[in-house]
Amino acid sequence: MTQSQGAEVLHPGAPRSAAPPGRRARAGHGHPWLTLVAVALGVMMVGLDATVVSIANPAIAKDLGASLSGLQWVTNAYLLALAVTLIPAGKIADRFGRKRTFLAGVVGFAVSSLLIGLSGGLGMVIFWRVVQGFAGALLQPASLAILRNTFPADKLNAAIGVWGSTVGISIAGGPIVAGLLVENVNWESVFFLNAPLGVIALAMGLWVIRESKDEESAGSFDLTGVALLTGALFGLVWGLIKAGEHGFGDTVPLVSFAAAVVLFAAFVWNELRVEKPLLPLGLFKSVSLSAATGLIILGFFGMFGTIFFITLYLQQVHGMSPVDAGVRMLPMTGIFIVASPVAGVLTNRFGPRLPLALGMAFTAAAMFGLSRIGVDAPYIQLWPWFVLVGLAFGMVIVAGTEAIVGNAPAHLAGVAGGLQQTASQVGGVLGTSVLGVLMSTKVGDVLVERLTGAGVPGAAAQQLSGQEGLVSQGVAPVPPGTPGGTAKAITDGSHLAFMDGFQTSLTVAGSVALVAILAALLVRRGASPVEGAAVA
Repeated sequence: MTQSQGAEVLHPGAPRSAAPPGRRARAGHGHPWLTLVAVALGVMMVGLDATVVSIANPAIAKDLGASLSGLQWVTNAYLLALAVTLIPAGKIADRFGRKRTFLAGVVGFAVSSLLIGLSGGLGMVIFWRVVQGFAGALLQPASLAILRNTFPADKLNAAIGVWGSTVGISIAGGPIVAGLLVENVNWESVFFLNAPLGVIALAMGLWVIRESKDEESAGSFDLTGVALLTGALFGLVWGLIKAGEHGFGDTVPLVSFAAAVVLFAAFVWNELRVEKPLLPLGLFKSVSLSAATGLIILGFFGMFGTIFFITLYLQQVHGMSPVDAGVRMLPMTGIFIVASPVAGVLTNRFGPRLPLALGMAFTAAAMFGLSRIGVDAPYIQLWPWFVLVGLAFGMVIVAGTEAIVGNAPAHLAGVAGGLQQTASQVGGVLGTSVLGVLMSTKVGDVLVERLTGAGVPGAAAQQLSGQEGLVSQGVAPVPPGTPGGTAKAITDGSHLAFMDGFQTSLTVAGSVALVAILAALLVRRGASPVEGAAVA
């Protein structure tokens, strides 16, 4: 790898060269741990955004008069923009500079967050959420690539562990912070929170992060590959979102999936023939990298789906406030802060195989355990499983990230980071949509039976048979003016039907996690950067 003027490209384990003659090095410039702090501050904005929006959604709907579908697009618009841009953004970071790309993402994320809070209507909120997704895509792969090219090989796992802990801290604190802000200030303040974080991350990043790039990627940019991959990912994610709303047999998701398959095939054909591909397919010659990518998808499938349903269970079935639900979920989100550095230590000592297998085993145990809880389960029956989910999440994300980024050549660190983040997003969408369809299908099958069993008259139960969409969210569809006894029967029957769907979905998630343990056995420690061959 060559070195461009004014930018030093470092491999983990490679010594940092002295400052050029006549130029005095800035104090802290290129320091690995200060660089990690700067990167972590930027990543923290994205982590907070992952949880605060769900807490702010009810207030947004009330203030802006949003329908359910409109409110869903506050999340889906961001998700679509993020998912389709991550791998191209990683390539941009490798080619044009990881520091430059990361800081552009920080600025874009902070500014778009500020403008979301200043929006006067739902349309502008959704628009700026799209911009925020693009900015997040620039920020996330570049952050991993910076770490890959800053830390020596023997410290990289520890750095990724701290990086994962930062995500955990922001995810854990997000619901509580957002709940307090929404209840005591307004929903706009949830988004304003990113502005000061962005300013600090920008200032520190400008000072300490050392620029690095892939000089081999100079020249033509694979615009055809960008267009094909973006279109394919858009079709996949759009289809999953629509399948979650209408079922996998609906025309829109079927057409979207078909388009995604065609575009993916065209993308592979394009990548095999161009001189400098967007995503070098030679990366997937590494069994460890390929297996780890699949594991990230399967791990996030179970964990994101579970978090989604647990939130509904706590707030809708148990009637907790957002703040109370966030506090009750701390054993799940908070343990992630501890699990990430522990996973880094385990990965450093034993390689990624052990923590990945443990993570998926913990996931399976937690899914099967939670699938057996009832409507009125006391908290003591919940928190041990929450702890297991948090441990699993930390191990899978840290060891999986190391397996993907560590098994890719250092000059493709940005692309590898984009691949890891894309797998995470696709797995999360896949989990919420597939498990959501299973939930609503099961609820539809048992709703009338559960309502009549709870004491609702047969005719009234039949009239409510089309309300499985609401019941799948934990909402009891009690018509206005219903007598107290019947209202209670509807509520009891609806919650029992919800739990039937909940148990079915989590049983499937647990089974998927068991299968993923087998994939974990294929993952090996990444080759050292000195030994790693360039990928054609």
